[in-house]
Amino acid sequence: MLWIKSFHIIFMVTWFAGLFYLPRLFVYHAMCDDQPGKERFKVMERKLFYGIMTPSAVLTIVLGVWLWLGYGFSGSWLYAKLALVTVLIGYHYYCGKFVAAFKNDSNWHGHVFYRWFNEFPVLILFAVVILVVVKPDLIQLISDYLK
Repeated sequence: MLWIKSFHIIFMVTWFAGLFYLPRLFVYHAMCDDQPGKERFKVMERKLFYGIMTPSAVLTIVLGVWLWLGYGFSGSWLYAKLALVTVLIGYHYYCGKFVAAFKNDSNWHGHVFYRWFNEFPVLILFAVVILVVVKPDLIQLISDYLK
């Protein structure tokens, strides 16, 4: 199972690298004024999204399920992590929508939007790593907080 865990972490890192870099490409693409530059960004975005990010996302999820089944993890931390992974999948999906919009020259967001959009996966990464390493009992934390 350590091999599975190792590859899960490797593909998670490559997925996040893409999630950090693709919106940065969107920032520069939205600022680009010349057609050759726009075409170059389209190629870079397509290759990153379909060639690196999506396969990494799929492998991260498959290996994560394998770990879950193999180790039998449980607890409120796991459900919170799964909820955040679901949100991350949605973010990935929206990245794909933006790739398609740029491909069809129908992007209507400016570079400032993409600068903010680029920050979201950082928050998810922080939360997921803390959940996995610390494994807090979230129900107890909430219960203590409400007392």
